[in-house]
Amino acid sequence: MNETYLKPLPVPSEESRPFWDACRRHEFRLQRCAACQRYWFPPSNVCPECLSDQWEWALASGHGTVFSFVVFHRVYHPGFRDAVPYPVAIIALDEGPRFLSNVIDCPLDELRVGLPVEVVFDDVTDDCTLPKFRPVR
Repeated sequence: MNETYLKPLPVPSEESRPFWDACRRHEFRLQRCAACQRYWFPPSNVCPECLSDQWEWALASGHGTVFSFVVFHRVYHPGFRDAVPYPVAIIALDEGPRFLSNVIDCPLDELRVGLPVEVVFDDVTDDCTLPKFRPVR
């Protein structure tokens, strides 16, 4: 863990706090509706499919595929000065939702739409763990 982490950190809301708490435990959890079984992200108080307010934080597989990505070559925040170029991807999770994150441990010339990926957890501070994705090996 690095207490001098310079990149922006998430600020959990009441709805998202259970997600971030699970990440700190290295668990990838998504909300799942008790009525229609749909998973969703980002967090909300009702199911976006059927509007049920009956749901749970279910353990998800952490697997998916790269749906789309961009590679940043410019520094838009000083914390990323030593990171460029770096990819940001939309991950189509096996459970259905799409999730925005970084793909790590992957040469940029090997990153592609459809690439199978799995979640890994980056303990960036004592209080914050970020879910990132790497190619399935």
